[in-house]
Amino acid sequence: MKLSNDNTVVDTPQVVGRYRVIPLIQEGASAASQTAKATADIQESLGLPGTLVDDWHDKAIARLGQLLKARRGLRVFMDTCTKCGACTDKCHYFLGTHDPKNMPVARQDLLRSVYRRYFTWAGRLFPWLVGARNLDKSLLQDWYTYFHQCSECRRCTVFCPKGIDTSEVTMAGREVLASIGLGQQYSQEIIGKVHSIGNNLGMKPRALADVLQSLEEDILEDTGVAVRLPLDDEGADMLVVTPSADFFAEPHVDGLIGYAKVLHQAGIRWTFSSEASEAANFALFTGQHDHMRDIALRIRHAAMGLGVKRIVIGECGHAWRVAYSFLDTLVGPMEFLSPEHPRAEHICEVTHQLLTQGIIQLDPSRNADVVVTYHDSCNVARGAGMGDIDGGQFKIPRALLAASVPKLVDMSADTTGQATFCCGGGGGLLTDDLMDVRIKGALPRAQALQAVVSSDQVTHLVAICAICKTQLTSVLPHHNLSDVQVTSLHHLVGDALVLT
Repeated sequence: MKLSNDNTVVDTPQVVGRYRVIPLIQEGASAASQTAKATADIQESLGLPGTLVDDWHDKAIARLGQLLKARRGLRVFMDTCTKCGACTDKCHYFLGTHDPKNMPVARQDLLRSVYRRYFTWAGRLFPWLVGARNLDKSLLQDWYTYFHQCSECRRCTVFCPKGIDTSEVTMAGREVLASIGLGQQYSQEIIGKVHSIGNNLGMKPRALADVLQSLEEDILEDTGVAVRLPLDDEGADMLVVTPSADFFAEPHVDGLIGYAKVLHQAGIRWTFSSEASEAANFALFTGQHDHMRDIALRIRHAAMGLGVKRIVIGECGHAWRVAYSFLDTLVGPMEFLSPEHPRAEHICEVTHQLLTQGIIQLDPSRNADVVVTYHDSCNVARGAGMGDIDGGQFKIPRALLAASVPKLVDMSADTTGQATFCCGGGGGLLTDDLMDVRIKGALPRAQALQAVVSSDQVTHLVAICAICKTQLTSVLPHHNLSDVQVTSLHHLVGDALVLT
């Protein structure tokens, strides 16, 4: 047992052993692990009820009906599950907590049973025959508990023969809950900060400018080269939008410095924007499409206002998924971008292009004694591509690492690529009140990491997602992996860069 950040005792699962083994079921093992509900002021600032409404039952069923009409895939997912069991052992939270309601099929059935009761003829006439259930307070409690023990990582979807997307079911469940006054404090508060201030941290433009100036001074002192981190530079060629964690915290900020070094060496005129200083979009996690669109629109407005011709997204998993998969749908075609760069690009594909074209040079000897393994972040691996290469989201980051460090080691194939295990903190779960779930959910990733630490003496775990980096930094010590340094990909690229 170990203490979490809030000094509560967490029964940490053992890393030793094979992650493929299906654990013995423990009914209700994580039922008490519940995230804080959003306060009334946070809910109301987003146009939602501040507390559970009196007629919550009827409004929840009505909202579910609206979502079933608006999202055709959701109805398909409600109808097509045959309970074959293929997803049972694919969820990191089930493997870590042993709670059967964290099996993807069981978590989906919390919503599917209500769908059958109110939206199918068989469920209305013979509910006991088709597993239909009335929505009561007990089931509503399970909704709130277990829909917030899903990181929407979509690993189960990879193994589902029907292609059922559990993340869509989770989003729908959370959206219904928020609509009746049961939003999650962590995600809703972050969405509110983006709307009111412009980024997840509530960092105002003056504070952001001071941070960037301080980083410029640090780079100059460290390298002797005057590398700029410009803010609101009208007429710049490129707008870089990155997760706000990059501006202040380790290991994120070293990645930000790496971006700046690369773009400086390439001679690209680029800028950050105080209007769109946040790439992350937590409305993806809550299922609130109107808020997701409003947050995405900030990027469009900032790009047009600054007159840039390229938009580049920093190291953030779900920010890249939104940019790659949804941006044009959310904000319309971005015809103001240059024909050579008509869509948002990832900072990794930009750096990879510069490297393959010989515009920048990387010297892996500058990262001597570094042995790296790469964590495929879920939203990049299963929700986006990268570059013009088939499987670019897997190949491009590894190519950059191979050019930046003396030795790159992959974890086992059934824990990487499309089959990658989640870090355990995504989907709005990166909150201290879920620390026990986060630690247990990280078990499969920790087991795969421990294997390459033992076999190849891996020293660094690299990720290109702000949530992954924060989560893994916090939980790996609980799995006796505190000696492994979690770092940004562009931290190692920046250190290997031949800078002039």
